[in-house]
Amino acid sequence: MDKINYNILYSKANKYLVGGVNSPVRAFIQVAENPLFVNKAYGSKIYSTDKDEYIDYIMSWGALILGHSYPKVISFVKKIVSAGTSFGLTTPFEVKLAEMICKAIPSIEKIRFTNSGTEAVMSALRLARAFTKRKKIIKFRGCYHGHYDCLLLDAGSGIATFNIATSEGVLNEFIKDTIVLEYNDVETFEKVVKQKWREIACVILEPVAANMGVILPEDKFLEKVVEFTKLYGIVLIFDEVITGFRLCYGGYQNLLGIKPDLTILGKIIGGGFPVGAYGGKREIMNLVSPLGGVYQAGTLSGNPVSITAGISVLKILKKNKYIYKLLKDKTQILVNEIIKLKKDVVVSSIGSMFTIFFRKGSVKNYNDAKKSDIKKFALFHKILRDNFILFPPSQFESCFLSYSHSRKDIDTTIKVIFKAFNKI
Repeated sequence: MDKINYNILYSKANKYLVGGVNSPVRAFIQVAENPLFVNKAYGSKIYSTDKDEYIDYIMSWGALILGHSYPKVISFVKKIVSAGTSFGLTTPFEVKLAEMICKAIPSIEKIRFTNSGTEAVMSALRLARAFTKRKKIIKFRGCYHGHYDCLLLDAGSGIATFNIATSEGVLNEFIKDTIVLEYNDVETFEKVVKQKWREIACVILEPVAANMGVILPEDKFLEKVVEFTKLYGIVLIFDEVITGFRLCYGGYQNLLGIKPDLTILGKIIGGGFPVGAYGGKREIMNLVSPLGGVYQAGTLSGNPVSITAGISVLKILKKNKYIYKLLKDKTQILVNEIIKLKKDVVVSSIGSMFTIFFRKGSVKNYNDAKKSDIKKFALFHKILRDNFILFPPSQFESCFLSYSHSRKDIDTTIKVIFKAFNKI
């Protein structure tokens, strides 16, 4: 594709697209920059319409564990596309991917594919309410589960008296039954569950928080959540849209030996195409239509292109499980060098995910993350971008490495980060 005049493209984007983008973070507002327009991407590199080459640590927000345009995946998808892009009917590919996921994640006995993670979450919450005959939901502050109305709220620390929506247009009626607690706060969680268990349908959380930056669960936090949900008959939902097949072949729950009642998946299981899924215990999933009375449908659910791309990626990961160790080792090299370069930042990481928080002290929840120096992060991001390293344009996102990132990419990144730290 020929080089496109950036100013003309940006002007046209703002004229016809809301904010010039189709997802808010792409506007680069949080780092006070103009958005990046992309033509193509290969391996660890992404190419702008200005024909600049960047080492990419966004990786489609974690979806591309193998890297951009991975040849085996692209080859497989091309064959499928030539046979048709959408049928509105069931294909053998859906059955195959469902089988692969159920075998990889023992807690998932049955699964339903959707078009997005938001759609999967919405359906899972409806299902939990139907199963328990209860109304209330517990979520954790800073954990993002899509833009479903009853989850777009922030209740501050502790037990809130009033819930406040974080988006206009969300009615109080939709959020009045949502309880928001602080991530890693075991004491408050126990207190709330003991008081309100008769009303609580489900607890939903990211087992590793990755939408307020990478924040790991503290010792006993997840164990206590599992214990109390089981004790009081509350449906436990793990949102593994990001962590699913990212940290191991399966969910993060596999590494913990935990079996949630329901699991949300997305990103990697679509191989770079739109996808979502929810699955779990047979007795709960059998309540979904057409077997049960919980209705959920979608014209493009189980789209053959998305599903076969996911099959291709999962086959590669299953056959080459050393990829996970390789990803972890490469990420640790980068993280260790960052820590050596600057002592007054917090680097939180797990597997092939990491976040640099511009603050001192530990980061164990959203309140801690919000104390980061946003202006420093914005300056840091700009210096990296000016030197063709692309980090997510928000302090509260995770960076992702892919199988395609080379040691040369990592060394180059370290040099640029060193330059950035010296200028801040």
